[in-house]
Amino acid sequence: MGNNHDQYLSIKHWAEQDRPREKLLLKGKSALSDAELIGILIGSGSRTLSAVELSKLILAAVDNDLNSLAKLSVSELQKFKGIGEAKAISIVSALELGRRRKPDQAFSKPKISCAEDAYNLLAPDLMDLKHEEFWVILLNRANQVIKKEPISTGGVSGTVVDPKIIFKKALDQLASSIIIAHNHPSGNLKPSKADISITSKLIQAGRTLEIPVIDHIIFSDNGFYSFADEALI
Repeated sequence: MGNNHDQYLSIKHWAEQDRPREKLLLKGKSALSDAELIGILIGSGSRTLSAVELSKLILAAVDNDLNSLAKLSVSELQKFKGIGEAKAISIVSALELGRRRKPDQAFSKPKISCAEDAYNLLAPDLMDLKHEEFWVILLNRANQVIKKEPISTGGVSGTVVDPKIIFKKALDQLASSIIIAHNHPSGNLKPSKADISITSKLIQAGRTLEIPVIDHIIFSDNGFYSFADEALI
């Protein structure tokens, strides 16, 4: 019985070590936490901690900030019990690779040239919702998407929108223009009085800040209404 029990513990320990790899294969890389990804890098932990537990310990020491982790040297990483030179080099190399690929992200930014482009960009976020959500698309001078962000979530009859929040996001990201959008869960694409009012307020604020609102899209699962296409902007 003793031998069987030892074998059981051994398999359980192996499964703990291998779990992040299995999770990556089954669910994809985005499903893994930072600690699980680092656990894969280092391969194994210490005698008392699994690879993932050791990774959590390292992350906790840098307040779970990957940018801070990337600043640690090989020798600084080796101060953690269970991290030898080879494991430290793996972590440093992986984070350096991640840092180097950032400048290339600009080339993959989608460009918005019409209302349909904006509709398609937001479709994964707004399709099939039973409540209303208000989003903003931040654009650079070339009408490329810097970011798309949710602003507020409401009930079935509307959302409350604060222009200050929208333009703070635009200013923080140095956006040159913005597109605002919200969905109508009912499927009715006709803008309400509230829709027209908030659009007018945002257009005025955009003029003052020199960040023009170039369109307001009302989204439904079956199509969209564009304020720009209807010459209301």
